[in-house]
Amino acid sequence: MRTQISRACTAATAAGLVLLAGGTASAHVTADAPGATQGQYSVVTFKVPTESETANTTALTVTLPNLKSARTEPIPGWTSKVSRNDKAEATSVTWTADPGAPGVGPGQFQRFVLSVGPLPSQDTLSFPATQTYSDGKVVKWDQPMGADGSEPEHPAPTLNLAAAKGGEGHDGHHVDSEAATEKSNDTDNTARWLGGIGLALGLLGVALGLGNVIRGRRA
Repeated sequence: MRTQISRACTAATAAGLVLLAGGTASAHVTADAPGATQGQYSVVTFKVPTESETANTTALTVTLPNLKSARTEPIPGWTSKVSRNDKAEATSVTWTADPGAPGVGPGQFQRFVLSVGPLPSQDTLSFPATQTYSDGKVVKWDQPMGADGSEPEHPAPTLNLAAAKGGEGHDGHHVDSEAATEKSNDTDNTARWLGGIGLALGLLGVALGLGNVIRGRRA
């Protein structure tokens, strides 16, 4: 009986450790954008949990890879600001809890949604982030994954980007389709010219035929 109880306690402890580890991993700031593709626009959702047991998350800054476009989704109780360089490229975005707003409390999380693009031509894209708490604590989520694939203590939110489809440009149009359209237009123009020439020859033939008939009658 005691052996069974001991085994049950051991199993419960192991399960608790697994759940604790899973909870710690899920508490990271993460980025999600299903279908994100190189050279295209995408909607990225940053999931930000509050790890502190006594303070609220009151600000989040995400670094952007000099993107042409970056637009935030309105969030009640929060103000967003997109920073740009001298080329008008978006370099970062900051969300700040409004005065009097609680922010993200302990045991809670908030989604921050951002429309960005065109995405760079690379397999993975990181968005180093800075999380600020109401007690002044600042946590930087900017560490890259280990060379062996191990996860650091504060990993940067990262996306895996799908390769662009063949002939697909930065504006989302298919170059192959455009080339096919141009080729089709050239073919149509050639057909019109040939048709016009044929019609002219036909009219000339009719005129010659009428001339022969008239001359025959006069003769």
